[in-house]
Amino acid sequence: MAKGRIRPAKLAEAIANHLETLILEGSLRPGDRLLAERDLAQKLDVSRPSLREALDLLEARGLLEGRKAGTYVAPVLGESFSATLVDMLHNRPECTYDYLEFRGFVEGAAAYFAALRASEVDRELIHKHFAAIEAAHTKLAPTDEADADASFHLAVYEASHNVMLLHVMGSLAGMLRDDVFYNRERLYTRKGVRDLLLEQHRAVHDAVMRGDPEAARTAAEAHVTFTRSALLEIDKADSDLELSLRRLATPETETNEGTNHAG
Repeated sequence: MAKGRIRPAKLAEAIANHLETLILEGSLRPGDRLLAERDLAQKLDVSRPSLREALDLLEARGLLEGRKAGTYVAPVLGESFSATLVDMLHNRPECTYDYLEFRGFVEGAAAYFAALRASEVDRELIHKHFAAIEAAHTKLAPTDEADADASFHLAVYEASHNVMLLHVMGSLAGMLRDDVFYNRERLYTRKGVRDLLLEQHRAVHDAVMRGDPEAARTAAEAHVTFTRSALLEIDKADSDLELSLRRLATPETETNEGTNHAG
Protein backbone atom coordinates (compact mmCIF):
# COMPACT_ATOMS: atom_id res chain seq x y z
CA MET A 1 0.00 0.00 0.00
CA ALA A 2 1.47 3.32 -1.10
CA LYS A 3 2.06 5.84 1.60
CA GLY A 4 0.14 9.03 0.98
CA ARG A 5 1.33 12.37 2.17
CA ILE A 6 -0.54 13.59 5.26
CA ARG A 7 -1.66 17.11 4.51
CA PRO A 8 -2.61 19.68 7.13
CA ALA A 9 -6.28 20.53 7.39
CA LYS A 10 -7.40 23.19 4.99
CA LEU A 11 -7.20 26.62 6.61
CA ALA A 12 -10.85 27.45 5.93
CA GLU A 13 -11.93 24.22 7.63
CA ALA A 14 -9.72 24.97 10.62
CA ILE A 15 -11.24 28.46 10.93
CA ALA A 16 -14.75 27.02 10.63
CA ASN A 17 -14.01 24.43 13.34
CA HIS A 18 -12.65 27.14 15.63
CA LEU A 19 -15.76 29.32 15.20
CA GLU A 20 -18.00 26.28 15.60
CA THR A 21 -16.34 25.50 18.94
CA LEU A 22 -16.95 29.08 20.10
CA ILE A 23 -20.63 28.69 19.19
CA LEU A 24 -21.04 25.31 20.89
CA GLU A 25 -19.34 26.41 24.11
CA GLY A 26 -21.44 29.59 24.25
CA SER A 27 -18.72 32.17 23.63
CA LEU A 28 -20.70 33.12 20.53
CA ARG A 29 -24.43 33.06 21.28
CA PRO A 30 -27.42 32.73 18.94
CA GLY A 31 -28.25 36.19 17.63
CA ASP A 32 -24.72 37.55 18.10
CA ARG A 33 -23.37 39.51 15.17
CA LEU A 34 -19.85 38.61 14.06
CA LEU A 35 -17.22 41.26 13.59
CA ALA A 36 -16.93 42.74 10.12
CA GLU A 37 -15.02 40.42 7.81
CA ARG A 38 -11.92 42.59 7.76
CA ASP A 39 -11.81 42.93 11.55
CA LEU A 40 -12.52 39.25 12.17
CA ALA A 41 -9.80 38.17 9.74
CA GLN A 42 -7.36 40.47 11.51
CA LYS A 43 -8.36 39.16 14.93
CA LEU A 44 -7.95 35.52 13.84
CA ASP A 45 -4.79 36.38 11.88
CA VAL A 46 -6.05 34.75 8.69
CA SER A 47 -6.64 35.90 5.13
CA ARG A 48 -10.02 37.28 4.16
CA PRO A 49 -10.57 34.70 1.37
CA SER A 50 -9.97 31.84 3.85
CA LEU A 51 -12.28 33.46 6.39
CA ARG A 52 -14.96 34.02 3.77
CA GLU A 53 -14.78 30.34 2.79
CA ALA A 54 -15.03 29.33 6.47
CA LEU A 55 -18.11 31.50 6.96
CA ASP A 56 -19.70 29.91 3.87
CA LEU A 57 -19.05 26.47 5.39
CA LEU A 58 -20.76 27.46 8.64
CA GLU A 59 -23.71 28.97 6.79
CA ALA A 60 -24.09 25.69 4.92
CA ARG A 61 -24.11 23.86 8.27
CA GLY A 62 -26.82 26.19 9.53
CA LEU A 63 -24.68 27.73 12.28
CA LEU A 64 -24.43 31.20 10.73
CA GLU A 65 -26.92 33.40 8.92
CA GLY A 66 -25.93 36.01 6.36
CA ARG A 67 -28.07 39.14 6.48
CA LYS A 68 -27.86 42.62 4.96
CA ALA A 69 -26.52 43.98 8.25
CA GLY A 70 -23.84 41.31 8.59
CA THR A 71 -23.30 37.70 9.65
CA TYR A 72 -25.12 36.39 12.72
CA VAL A 73 -24.98 33.24 14.84
CA ALA A 74 -28.02 31.10 14.06
CA PRO A 75 -30.05 29.22 16.72
CA VAL A 76 -28.17 25.95 17.26
CA LEU A 77 -31.43 24.07 17.84
CA GLY A 78 -33.12 25.66 14.84
CA GLU A 79 -35.89 28.24 14.62
CA SER A 80 -38.61 25.56 14.63
CA PHE A 81 -37.69 24.47 18.18
CA SER A 82 -38.60 27.84 19.63
CA ALA A 83 -41.41 28.66 17.21
CA THR A 84 -43.32 25.45 17.96
CA LEU A 85 -43.02 25.96 21.70
CA VAL A 86 -44.10 29.60 21.42
CA ASP A 87 -47.25 28.63 19.53
CA MET A 88 -48.07 25.86 21.99
CA LEU A 89 -47.55 28.08 25.02
CA HIS A 90 -49.75 30.84 23.64
CA ASN A 91 -52.52 28.32 22.97
CA ARG A 92 -52.04 26.32 26.17
CA PRO A 93 -50.78 28.54 29.02
CA GLU A 94 -51.03 25.62 31.46
CA CYS A 95 -47.85 24.32 29.79
CA THR A 96 -46.03 26.96 31.83
CA TYR A 97 -46.14 24.54 34.74
CA ASP A 98 -44.72 21.73 32.59
CA TYR A 99 -41.85 24.07 31.75
CA LEU A 100 -41.24 24.83 35.43
CA GLU A 101 -41.45 21.15 36.34
CA PHE A 102 -38.83 20.38 33.69
CA ARG A 103 -36.69 23.31 34.76
CA GLY A 104 -36.88 22.21 38.39
CA PHE A 105 -34.47 19.32 37.96
CA VAL A 106 -32.45 20.70 35.03
CA GLU A 107 -31.71 23.96 36.83
CA GLY A 108 -30.37 22.01 39.79
CA ALA A 109 -28.05 20.01 37.54
CA ALA A 110 -26.78 23.16 35.82
CA ALA A 111 -25.97 24.81 39.15
CA TYR A 112 -24.32 21.60 40.41
CA PHE A 113 -21.99 21.38 37.42
CA ALA A 114 -21.35 25.12 37.45
CA ALA A 115 -20.10 24.85 41.04
CA LEU A 116 -17.81 22.00 39.97
CA ARG A 117 -16.56 23.33 36.64
CA ALA A 118 -16.82 27.13 36.59
CA SER A 119 -13.67 28.92 35.47
CA GLU A 120 -12.61 32.26 36.88
CA VAL A 121 -14.16 33.94 33.83
CA ASP A 122 -17.43 32.04 34.43
CA ARG A 123 -17.52 33.17 38.05
CA GLU A 124 -16.89 36.76 37.07
CA LEU A 125 -19.81 36.63 34.62
CA ILE A 126 -22.16 35.03 37.17
CA HIS A 127 -21.18 37.64 39.74
CA LYS A 128 -21.67 40.45 37.20
CA HIS A 129 -25.24 39.36 36.45
CA PHE A 130 -26.07 38.83 40.12
CA ALA A 131 -24.78 42.36 40.82
CA ALA A 132 -27.13 43.59 38.06
CA ILE A 133 -30.04 41.84 39.82
CA GLU A 134 -29.10 43.58 43.07
CA ALA A 135 -28.79 46.98 41.38
CA ALA A 136 -32.19 46.67 39.67
CA HIS A 137 -33.70 45.48 42.95
CA THR A 138 -32.39 48.56 44.75
CA LYS A 139 -33.75 50.85 42.02
CA LEU A 140 -37.18 49.15 42.22
CA ALA A 141 -36.97 48.32 38.51
CA PRO A 142 -38.74 44.95 38.15
CA THR A 143 -38.36 44.76 34.37
CA ASP A 144 -34.59 45.32 34.55
CA GLU A 145 -34.39 42.88 37.45
CA ALA A 146 -36.25 40.21 35.49
CA ASP A 147 -33.94 40.72 32.50
CA ALA A 148 -30.86 40.40 34.73
CA ASP A 149 -32.48 37.28 36.21
CA ALA A 150 -32.57 35.59 32.78
CA SER A 151 -28.95 36.59 32.09
CA PHE A 152 -27.86 35.22 35.48
CA HIS A 153 -29.34 31.81 34.73
CA LEU A 154 -27.81 31.77 31.26
CA ALA A 155 -24.39 32.44 32.84
CA VAL A 156 -24.92 29.45 35.14
CA TYR A 157 -25.77 27.26 32.13
CA GLU A 158 -22.57 28.40 30.42
CA ALA A 159 -20.54 27.68 33.57
CA SER A 160 -21.85 24.08 33.61
CA HIS A 161 -19.69 23.43 30.52
CA ASN A 162 -22.29 21.02 29.21
CA VAL A 163 -23.19 21.77 25.59
CA MET A 164 -26.66 20.22 25.79
CA LEU A 165 -27.57 22.09 28.97
CA LEU A 166 -26.29 25.35 27.54
CA HIS A 167 -28.17 25.24 24.25
CA VAL A 168 -31.45 23.64 25.36
CA MET A 169 -31.78 25.84 28.43
CA GLY A 170 -30.28 28.82 26.61
CA SER A 171 -33.04 28.63 24.02
CA LEU A 172 -35.67 28.42 26.77
CA ALA A 173 -34.00 31.33 28.59
CA GLY A 174 -34.41 33.43 25.45
CA MET A 175 -38.14 32.75 25.48
CA LEU A 176 -38.26 33.45 29.21
CA ARG A 177 -36.63 36.82 28.56
CA ASP A 178 -39.43 37.59 26.07
CA ASP A 179 -42.15 36.66 28.59
CA VAL A 180 -43.25 33.65 26.56
CA PHE A 181 -43.64 31.37 29.57
CA TYR A 182 -45.13 33.88 31.99
CA ASN A 183 -45.24 37.59 32.67
CA ARG A 184 -42.15 38.06 34.83
CA GLU A 185 -43.01 41.67 35.66
CA ARG A 186 -46.34 40.47 37.01
CA LEU A 187 -44.49 38.02 39.22
CA TYR A 188 -41.93 40.56 40.39
CA THR A 189 -44.49 43.17 41.40
CA ARG A 190 -46.19 40.86 43.91
CA LYS A 191 -45.49 41.99 47.47
CA GLY A 192 -42.51 40.23 49.01
CA VAL A 193 -41.73 38.09 45.95
CA ARG A 194 -38.83 40.20 44.69
CA ASP A 195 -37.08 40.08 48.06
CA LEU A 196 -37.42 36.31 48.25
CA LEU A 197 -36.21 35.82 44.67
CA LEU A 198 -33.19 38.03 45.35
CA GLU A 199 -32.17 35.87 48.30
CA GLN A 200 -32.70 32.70 46.25
CA HIS A 201 -30.42 34.02 43.50
CA ARG A 202 -27.90 34.99 46.16
CA ALA A 203 -27.91 31.42 47.50
CA VAL A 204 -27.20 30.02 44.01
CA HIS A 205 -24.54 32.67 43.39
CA ASP A 206 -22.77 32.07 46.71
CA ALA A 207 -22.78 28.28 46.35
CA VAL A 208 -21.30 28.43 42.84
CA MET A 209 -18.72 31.00 43.94
CA ARG A 210 -17.45 28.80 46.76
CA GLY A 211 -17.57 25.64 44.64
CA ASP A 212 -20.24 23.79 46.66
CA PRO A 213 -22.17 21.66 44.12
CA GLU A 214 -24.75 20.17 46.50
CA ALA A 215 -25.63 23.55 47.98
CA ALA A 216 -25.87 25.01 44.46
CA ARG A 217 -28.23 22.24 43.35
CA THR A 218 -30.42 22.63 46.43
CA ALA A 219 -30.60 26.42 46.07
CA ALA A 220 -31.45 26.25 42.35
CA GLU A 221 -34.17 23.65 42.85
CA ALA A 222 -35.68 25.62 45.74
CA HIS A 223 -35.75 28.75 43.55
CA VAL A 224 -37.72 27.06 40.77
CA THR A 225 -40.08 25.37 43.24
CA PHE A 226 -40.84 28.75 44.79
CA THR A 227 -41.41 30.37 41.37
CA ARG A 228 -43.87 27.64 40.43
CA SER A 229 -45.75 27.95 43.73
CA ALA A 230 -45.89 31.75 43.46
CA LEU A 231 -47.33 31.58 39.94
CA LEU A 232 -49.94 29.04 41.02
CA GLU A 233 -51.02 31.36 43.84
CA ILE A 234 -51.22 34.33 41.45
CA ASP A 235 -53.32 32.33 38.98
CA LYS A 236 -55.63 31.15 41.77
CA ALA A 237 -56.03 34.69 43.11
CA ASP A 238 -56.86 35.98 39.63
CA SER A 239 -59.39 33.17 39.11
CA ASP A 240 -61.04 33.89 42.47
CA LEU A 241 -61.24 37.60 41.64
CA GLU A 242 -62.78 36.87 38.25
CA LEU A 243 -65.36 34.58 39.86
CA SER A 244 -66.21 37.23 42.47
CA LEU A 245 -66.70 39.85 39.78
CA ARG A 246 -69.04 37.55 37.90
CA ARG A 247 -71.07 36.95 41.05
CA LEU A 248 -71.29 40.69 41.70
CA ALA A 249 -72.45 41.30 38.15
CA THR A 250 -75.11 38.59 38.17
CA PRO A 251 -77.65 40.18 40.62
CA GLU A 252 -77.51 43.47 38.76
CA THR A 253 -78.17 41.70 35.50
CA GLU A 254 -81.09 39.78 36.97
CA THR A 255 -82.54 42.98 38.52
CA ASN A 256 -82.38 44.76 35.19
CA GLU A 257 -84.08 41.85 33.48
CA GLY A 258 -86.82 41.80 36.12
CA THR A 259 -87.42 45.53 35.74
CA ASN A 260 -87.67 45.20 32.00
CA HIS A 261 -90.21 42.40 32.30
CA ALA A 262 -92.25 44.37 34.82
CA GLY A 263 -92.41 47.35 32.49
